[in-house]
Amino acid sequence: MSLKEASAMDDEAALIRLSGTLDMAIERLERARPFAKSRYQRPVLDVLGRIIAQPGGLDMVRQRAERMDAAGLFAGSDWDRPEVLLPQLVGNTLVSEDPAFQALEAASLARFLAVADGEARHSNLHQEGARHFLTQVLALNLKDLFGVPDEAARALGARQDVKRRVVTYIADHVGLNDVLSVLVSEIWRLLEQRSIQVGVVKDMIAQIAVALNERGTEPGSTRLGAERLVSALFGPTSASRDDPGLAVYIERISIADDSGLSREAMGFARAMHDTGLVSDYHAAFLTWALDHEERPLIPEALGLGSTGLDCWRHYRGLIEKLIRSAVSPATPQAAYGLAMLLDRGILHHTPIVPALERQLSLRLVGAARERIALGFGPGVPPETQLLAGVLQVLGQPLGVGQGANPTCQSARAIAMWALNDPDYLLHLVTQVAEFDTLQMQFEGSPINSADLPAGLAGAGPIDADPVSVLLVAHLDRIYAEMGRLCAGRPGDPHTWINPQFHGWWVSRDCAVAVDVATGKLAGYEDFLRRFFAAYHPEHNGGRPLGHPQPAGIAVTDAQQRFVGWHAISILRVAEDQSGQMRVYFYNPNNDSGQDWGNGVVVSTSGHGERYGEGSLKFEAFLSRVYLFHDEPLRSQHGQDIPGNVIGAVSEKAIASWAADRWPET
Repeated sequence: MSLKEASAMDDEAALIRLSGTLDMAIERLERARPFAKSRYQRPVLDVLGRIIAQPGGLDMVRQRAERMDAAGLFAGSDWDRPEVLLPQLVGNTLVSEDPAFQALEAASLARFLAVADGEARHSNLHQEGARHFLTQVLALNLKDLFGVPDEAARALGARQDVKRRVVTYIADHVGLNDVLSVLVSEIWRLLEQRSIQVGVVKDMIAQIAVALNERGTEPGSTRLGAERLVSALFGPTSASRDDPGLAVYIERISIADDSGLSREAMGFARAMHDTGLVSDYHAAFLTWALDHEERPLIPEALGLGSTGLDCWRHYRGLIEKLIRSAVSPATPQAAYGLAMLLDRGILHHTPIVPALERQLSLRLVGAARERIALGFGPGVPPETQLLAGVLQVLGQPLGVGQGANPTCQSARAIAMWALNDPDYLLHLVTQVAEFDTLQMQFEGSPINSADLPAGLAGAGPIDADPVSVLLVAHLDRIYAEMGRLCAGRPGDPHTWINPQFHGWWVSRDCAVAVDVATGKLAGYEDFLRRFFAAYHPEHNGGRPLGHPQPAGIAVTDAQQRFVGWHAISILRVAEDQSGQMRVYFYNPNNDSGQDWGNGVVVSTSGHGERYGEGSLKFEAFLSRVYLFHDEPLRSQHGQDIPGNVIGAVSEKAIASWAADRWPET
């Protein structure tokens, strides 16, 4: 007998012994009274932790998953309600420092797998839902199947080994075709929103490329969608299709004829506008073309429309300087930002050209320089990162995201300035870059961020775009100070803060559904009628929204439970292609597509949305609004709205975020 065979026999014997121990622990848990379950859960989890570390142990866990669930293993924990579990939390729990949490997550996944395979049943978990949950878990942890472990993974040691074993086990039973289908669909859904931050998406596409190379998929729409994503990053043109590396690619285009170069330019533009992603090869082509083209290839490579071409003809010198200074393989997305900036036509806005010339010569100093270097690394100078970020924010105003930070107000402000007042935004960038402070006015009095304590953002986010990394800490301090200056005033402080913080275009009156002192609904029916009169084209005289308006929503989860207050901007109100009146809005949360419960599911495409917009039917949106701005001179507030319409919106609110806010009679 070989050593390998002897070792396998020892493992099998150990597993058999552990199975007996597990059965005894489960039996004690089954017999325990409900109030004593917690005392008997830990012994089960201790044995599970040893079993999942053994080859073949997960089979044993899956076979007992239904019994453990019925015995009360998950009682008193978040895992007791599998229908509300989030797949994005699974990966971190599987490498938890607490072995009990690791074992509990593994047991929960075994339960999902048993239901998905039809081996078990659960009153709140159906077979299709269980399978979908598992495919999402796999999609979010593909790197543990195909990727080479990085330093962080290696440092986890045995915990990472358990995670990889669990993920691989699920993949072997669920299959990877479904996983790739889910992942590809999710990536396309995110790309349709055109976020500025695409690092995570690019990482996922890299994992797809590895998966296709190692295992492949069956021919079909999933493979086609995956290959489109992979080619957009690693081979969007004829000369780059085999991903030869930048040096070889430059050699190839150096000997190409005019028609070949034109095909390269158009291929890059097509891939960029199809996905919103820019290949490193595209960045290299643009910088090479500046020095070697005998005819302009830049407009073709950027895929400019008529407005962008007009900007190119008028401001070619500036545009070439922007490409040289901002576009590189380390900052390729700046090319997409520049293309969208040109197609917006904002270079024809008189202050923008000198403001961008000033940005080109800007030199970061002190803490401002350190923040950009910390957030984006040493690949290129901080000035290059910041200029690239400026082009992206100005080209994709609705792509600004707050990251994992409680700074929705600041992110919204940056996006709205980029959309409405881009030269003011560049003025703020210059202030912080040169002086590491920001000065704004509140009702005639200056506020200087350098004189204020840190706000919710602390020293500032690093998981955001360069402009946000630079500005948010200062904006957050100023916003908090404006709130302090409003202390003691009656009503909601946003009444005064939003017009002062965002700009003159914010309507000066503010309607609030909730009494600030009590937290209860106050005059809610009048609030709803007023929103109709302000924003619904059939009740406001058909007036379109001139400038986006800040608003506050009560965010709820898929079960309609209140999550928190959140800052958004109302962009426009219009009928979609089916004739439904919808509100199109900007949400600084990095993903606008959210399920707020009871059929209130935010759409990001398919209903007339432009890049970066979320939308809801008018009444569904209004059911989550708690604050909006309106003109103070309006006297009649939607008295013509039928009572049943107002009642339906009110019912949706009271069934969700306002459930415990109804005033006492």
